[in-house]
Order: sequence, then C-alpha cells, then structure tokens
Amino acid sequence: RKCDVLNRGFSGYNTRWAKIILPRLISKGNSPDSPVAVTIFFGANDSALKDENPKQHVPLAEYAENLSSMVRYLRSAGVPGSRLVLIAPPPLCEDAWEQECRLQGSKLNRLNSVVGEYAGACVQVARDCGIDVLDLWTLMQEDTQDFSAYLSDGLHLSPKGNEFLFSHLWPLIEKKVSSLPLLLPYWRDVAEAKPELSLLGDGDH
Repeated sequence: RKCDVLNRGFSGYNTRWAKIILPRLISKGNSPDSPVAVTIFFGANDSALKDENPKQHVPLAEYAENLSSMVRYLRSAGVPGSRLVLIAPPPLCEDAWEQECRLQGSKLNRLNSVVGEYAGACVQVARDCGIDVLDLWTLMQEDTQDFSAYLSDGLHLSPKGNEFLFSHLWPLIEKKVSSLPLLLPYWRDVAEAKPELSLLGDGDH
C-alpha cells in the first residue's frame, strides 16, 4: 500500500544492452511517480568467456563503465544515489553449469573466478558512486558454504537463491521506503459500515 513494484528483467542481457534501453524504462522529466528505489542486477552474462560466448561477453572495464553510466543516467533522471542499489552477480557452480552447456552442445562458457572479478568491479563502482551494493558473489560463499542449492542450474537462481537474495536485499529497500505514507489504510482501519470513507477519502477515516 505504499508503492508499486515493477520488474524489468531481460533474460540474457548484459550491461552493454541494458545501458541502451534504460531511458525507455525510466525516462527523464518531471514525473510525479519518481522511483523510490531502483536495483541494477547485471554481471552473470557480462562475465561470460569471450572465446566461448562472445555475444554476451562484455570486457571487465566496459562492464564497470556501463554500470557507472547507468547510475549517472538515473541521477540525471531525478533518481538520487540514495535510492539506488547495485547487485553483484552470484557465484557460478561450474560443474552444474558445464552440464547445461554440454546439453546445449557447447563448452563451459563461464568461470566462477571470472564472475568474482565482475562482482568485485560492481562493488567498486558502488563505492565510487556512493551507493548501496549487495555483493551476492561474496555472501553466498561466506564460510566456504556450499552455494549450489542457491542455483537451479549452476548459473540461475533457484527458489532458495531468490529467498537468499530477498533476505539481504529487503533491509536495503526497507530503509528507502519505510518513511513513505500509506496510500491505503491497514485492513483493520477500514470503516466497516462505510468502507468508501476509508478507501476513497483522504485516508484519515
């Protein structure tokens, strides 16, 4: 009852393409519906090995610059840095992903160590820009834990992986939305006899 959640996920995309389409998703102008929080979650495709997957691969330096460029654009579109969260890619389970690659008739096209370099670059961009960051690559491997359950096929998040992401992302988002007023009342506060007073009025009934 505070804000709408808009998912703009693009399967297989990298930051090179995301940077191009970002103005279509959040345009500049004096919009009354300026986002209160925006997450940017890229790196799993950018970090694909150039020799095995040149279409999705983006060089590390360009990846970092693309993230910075998107942050700059969002700021120019009226979304301050305090509302932004960068999310670093999760680790890669190479054995599981190699099996998926073989099923598709290709070689292993990613390495966890390389994904880690991109995750580190994401964290550094966030620091340089002074914005929040969620380092999934590091968090999922803390204490040398087995992170394979967080991934459905070695690359993409499983239900457990999505729960892990949410549990760490929500505290960052909550800080940004906690002060927002309720647009509609809590159900116990709806006037029983005349709910229209609560639901169509100014919210004080």
